[in-house]
Amino acid sequence: MTTTVDTPLLAVRDLRVDFAGPLGPVPAVRGVDLTLRRGETLGIVGESGSGKSVTALSVLGLLPRTASVRGSVQLDGRELVGLPGRELAAIRGRRVAMVFQDPLSAFTPVYRIGDQIAEAVRVHQQVDKAAARRRAAELLDLVGIPAPERALDSFPHEFSGGMRQRAMIAMAVANEPDILLADEPTTALDVTIQAQVLDVLRTAQRETGAALVLVSHDLGVIAGTADRVAVMYAGRVVETAGVDELFAAPRHPYTLGLIGAVPRLDGRGGPLVPIPGSPAPMAELPPGCPFAARCPLAEQRCSTVEPELSGSDGHLAACVRSAELAERRPAPAEVYPVPEVPPAAVTGDRDSRARVLAVSGLGKTFPLLKGTVFKRRIGEVYAVDGVDLDLREGETLGLVGESGSGKSTTLFELLNLAAPETGRIELLGHDTATLTRAEAHRLRARLQIVFQDPMASLDPRMPVGDIVAEPLHAQHADRAEIARRVPELLRQVGLDPDHATRYPHQFSGGQRQRISIARALAVRPKLLVLDEPVSALDVSIQAGVLNLLQSLKAELGLSYLFVSHDLSVIRHLADRVSVMYLGRTVEQGEVSAVFDRPRHPYTRALLSAVPLPDPAAERARDRILLAGDPPSPTQRHTGCPFRARCPVYARLAEPGARARCEQEKPALAGDGHQAACHFPG
Repeated sequence: MTTTVDTPLLAVRDLRVDFAGPLGPVPAVRGVDLTLRRGETLGIVGESGSGKSVTALSVLGLLPRTASVRGSVQLDGRELVGLPGRELAAIRGRRVAMVFQDPLSAFTPVYRIGDQIAEAVRVHQQVDKAAARRRAAELLDLVGIPAPERALDSFPHEFSGGMRQRAMIAMAVANEPDILLADEPTTALDVTIQAQVLDVLRTAQRETGAALVLVSHDLGVIAGTADRVAVMYAGRVVETAGVDELFAAPRHPYTLGLIGAVPRLDGRGGPLVPIPGSPAPMAELPPGCPFAARCPLAEQRCSTVEPELSGSDGHLAACVRSAELAERRPAPAEVYPVPEVPPAAVTGDRDSRARVLAVSGLGKTFPLLKGTVFKRRIGEVYAVDGVDLDLREGETLGLVGESGSGKSTTLFELLNLAAPETGRIELLGHDTATLTRAEAHRLRARLQIVFQDPMASLDPRMPVGDIVAEPLHAQHADRAEIARRVPELLRQVGLDPDHATRYPHQFSGGQRQRISIARALAVRPKLLVLDEPVSALDVSIQAGVLNLLQSLKAELGLSYLFVSHDLSVIRHLADRVSVMYLGRTVEQGEVSAVFDRPRHPYTRALLSAVPLPDPAAERARDRILLAGDPPSPTQRHTGCPFRARCPVYARLAEPGARARCEQEKPALAGDGHQAACHFPG
């Protein structure tokens, strides 16, 4: 843990932020108190809309003019609230710097990376352009960007997501600030890139001695990074403590629910602990405790007076039953009701079950074009270059890999129900290369997809009942069947049939995803393709959707092809897993075998990068940080395409062993648990 001194570097007292609304001010932050000491890392967690980001932006005065800020924010005793813009500008970047969630939006797209970092240096330091450019190169080297001198002349769009975030950190530490504010800096990144960025943040903090405020919805990231944690709900801090104390013995039911709702890499399946309901709109907060309507421990007094933060030993909670929770230390399942998963409809060993999907040697290329008016083909993108999948009835197959590994292209090839470019796809006993148009139409009813963003996949102009009925109309079902099925489907996914006349915008994110699942189930499919179905949801809502998927699979005998970048979700839900890298399957087998005894070094790196929501366990783990980003899919790579990032290849001493990795492409090998590696395990 970081050693700190007693003098607060940043003191936030009774911070309140309101935004102008059509019916009057809408509160976003309602009396937040925070203290940050030198060299300390403070984690701020909570669901979307809890006020985390607004609190961080308030410190630097970065909120829009529609915001009204009251209270006190003191930096080394100097009040920042109400400070003139010119004086705040002198503090931004020099004393307090910001790392934003989306670096592509934060960087100016028409200026080179080096010019933007050099500008941040020259704004606060009296140096010439050459010295600022040298400083920019040093900073890019510090955050691990290869060939920094050349990278200076790149534009933001020429960097990958991880490189852009590292460059944003380089700009933030350019003037060695006292405080770094990081607002969800790893949200949109792959787990391997997330590990790199967190490592860069630690390096930057160590080199500059800065304190860090880390805003995140990921409890695993907070557990492995923070010294202290503040949990926010409905614009207030409802619990704050040292990271070990908070995770070991939470004293607020909301914190307990958040911890119980997280699927864990070291877990063993079973239902998660969902927090019921959803947060009330900030403009319509009820009297008393705003969490009372969702709290299983709520009493009559909870609906009259909102409790204040109280406690001892620096562990504070805004709950009338915090002392009881501190004494009992209950598990989340002892407080929140946990749904029971019905017995599986499909039984028997795997070999006796019908094969739902079989893919072998799947390949797909796209033309690489150059030119604006007259385009010419200059190469190919090898998006999928050797994928093998095997899925049986009543089984969940998880498909994982970094962005650009070919997961989405693989799904598109399966859903196309046509002859693949190379390889073979057998779906429910049918070779897709031989399907007639009528056969493909009939087969499509047995294969449905649930997309990542339910708001984008649901027609906002249609009532929910019509959305759910749409697949039935496409399959020419009669009116009586449709009228019977729609209420039945809504009930099946935990929604009220009386709400069938409402529109998608009238539902929460988790409810919209349940509507998407109901629509997919309308035509009684045998296979559901789930493309990142919970990645856009808060952890408490995610738990309810994952529990629903488990129940539906057991009840209806469904098979799932589940695509996710979150390996904790895959560990929780899947029976088997297939790992992809650069368009190829590099490892596959039963989840327990692959996760407990990974044979491919890429799989080991993926698993080591997944954070655990347990500070002690997280600190004790070994990390495998992969260097750089995956190679370009526009080239055919001789030998193993992973070798440039492979820690096993880097340690090989025998020339013959290295030559094998450089010249011979490894094939999937093994009985049941397969890996495409010359030196597995």
